[in-house]
Amino acid sequence: MNTTTAERYHVRFRNVLEYIDANLDGDLSVTQLCSVAAFSKYHFHRQFSEFFGIGVFKYVQLCRLKRAAHQLAFRNHHQIIDIALESGYEGPEAFARAFKKSIGQSPSDFRKQPQWGPWYAIYQPLSELRVNHMKPTQQAKHVEIIHFNDTNVAVLEHRGDPALVGNSVRTFIEWRKQNKLPPSISATFNIAYDNPLETAPEDYRFDLCAATDRDIPANEFGVVRKVILGGRCAVLRHIGSTDTLGETIRHLYAEWLPQSGEELRDFPLYFQRVKFFPDVAEHEAITDVFLPIK
Repeated sequence: MNTTTAERYHVRFRNVLEYIDANLDGDLSVTQLCSVAAFSKYHFHRQFSEFFGIGVFKYVQLCRLKRAAHQLAFRNHHQIIDIALESGYEGPEAFARAFKKSIGQSPSDFRKQPQWGPWYAIYQPLSELRVNHMKPTQQAKHVEIIHFNDTNVAVLEHRGDPALVGNSVRTFIEWRKQNKLPPSISATFNIAYDNPLETAPEDYRFDLCAATDRDIPANEFGVVRKVILGGRCAVLRHIGSTDTLGETIRHLYAEWLPQSGEELRDFPLYFQRVKFFPDVAEHEAITDVFLPIK
């Protein structure tokens, strides 16, 4: 199989993965997925499992349960029965059995207090699949140089194991709700002080931020006031899962920066979250990556 043929084969399967992302509450039968890929239904099961290392039914189930977990943990307005139906189950009982079998907690228990360690272990194969097969296509011409103005932000500082960032996100969401600062009126930023792949879990630092000029009085959530310092930045838009965000960051540091002639400014890398999973399909989530330069 030559490179061009192999690339076309990969594109057909990537189209299947994106279709699954966009239709988690729709028809994801083998017949439908075969038509998306233009593969024979007699071979599709084997093709999918050999190419990705996971069966198509298992992959679909994991994707649906991953979205369900995010809805349970971060979207309290979603009722469990609605999440069950959107995940392809006939009712909450069947959904609860499948969710507990996969995650190890019932949906209601996960909503109250998610156990992120087992969750990450279960979804690591899904994350690796996305990293290997749904990498963003980056080009240097897509990098923009902008001047970013000083931006006041309310900040919840996550310190410690990156696998537990979800707990900090839940706390910050609650603070934003109580202070009427939803993402629709207050831009969402993250300041990434450390690379989670190269930092000891206990030393990891990550700030969750909401743009606001309000004063931030002392509060039970631990939210404080900070400023994202203004200046020149190289910005590259990442479209897709957070699982593949590292590829966009790598492109900026390893490919764009050495060719640009620019020098880095003394401020950490940061992100602006523009569109969020599970509110949009995972491959349609948008994150702008800001690299501060002199």
